[in-house]
Amino acid sequence: MEIVTGTAAGVPFTALPPAGDTDGPAPLIVTWHMLDAPRTDAAFAAALPMTGVPAWRVHLGMPMCGARMVDGRVDAVIELIREDPLMAYLAPFLSQAADEFPAALAALRDQLPVDDEPVAVLGGSLGGAVALEVLTTGRIPIRAVALVNPAVRIRSAVELIEAGFGQAYPWTAESHTTADELDYVARVAGGVAAQPPLLLVSGERDHPAFRTDAAALVDALRERYARPDDVELTTVPDLAHPLAEEPGLEPAPQLPVTKVVDDILTRWFLRQLTAT
Repeated sequence: MEIVTGTAAGVPFTALPPAGDTDGPAPLIVTWHMLDAPRTDAAFAAALPMTGVPAWRVHLGMPMCGARMVDGRVDAVIELIREDPLMAYLAPFLSQAADEFPAALAALRDQLPVDDEPVAVLGGSLGGAVALEVLTTGRIPIRAVALVNPAVRIRSAVELIEAGFGQAYPWTAESHTTADELDYVARVAGGVAAQPPLLLVSGERDHPAFRTDAAALVDALRERYARPDDVELTTVPDLAHPLAEEPGLEPAPQLPVTKVVDDILTRWFLRQLTAT
C-alpha cells in the first residue's frame, strides 16, 4: 500500500489509497487524530488504516502535532497546557482544526483522485470533537461520521487535565462560556440540521466521564434523528483511551485491541459507502 504524504492548504496529511481496483475518483474519508497516542497523522494512519475500505483515508495533522510540532518536540504543547488547559490548548486546537478544514478539503480534492460527493469524517478523542464541530456547524456536506473515544464535552477533558496535573482549573466567565459552546450534547439537543449516519466507538476502559458523555450524545442524537437507528454506539472490551503505545509520534505496529476498532470502522464504512 503506497502511502501519500503532503500538505493541504498548510495542513500536513498522511493518505492511504483505496482498497481494490478503483476506476475513477474514489470516496474520501478524512480523520483527525487524538492528542493522546497516536498523536500524529502518520501514527493515527498506522493505528487505524482501514485497509479494506475502497476510499481514500486522509489523516490530517492537528495543530502543533507531527510536522507542525515546535522543534520536533511536545514541550511547546505542555507549556500551553500549563498556561491554560482550556483557553490556550483544547479550545484553540479544536477551533483551528475545524476552521482550516474547508480549505484543506478543497486542496485535497485538487491533489487526490477523490469524488465530489459529501465527505465522511472520523475523529478520536479531541479529534472526535473536531468531527462534531464540523458536523454541527454544517459548513461542509457530511456523508458519515465515526467517533472513537471522543471528547464530547470539553469540560470532561479539562477535568482529566486537572487530575493529571494535580491542580484545579481556575474557571472564569469566559472559560465557562467556551466550555458551554464546546458541549456537543447540548449542541445537538438544540437540533441538528444534517443527520448523516453516525457511529460512536467507546472503549470499555475509556475515562468514565468520556463514556458517560458518549452515551449522552448518542441518546440526544437518537431523539432528534428522523431515523434513530442511524446513530450507533459500540463498546469495545479492554479498550482504554489511547489507541497506541506511548509516545505515539511515529507509526507503530497495531495493538490487538486497536485492530478490533479498525475492523469495526472498516465494516461500518463499507456499509456506508455502499448504501443507496
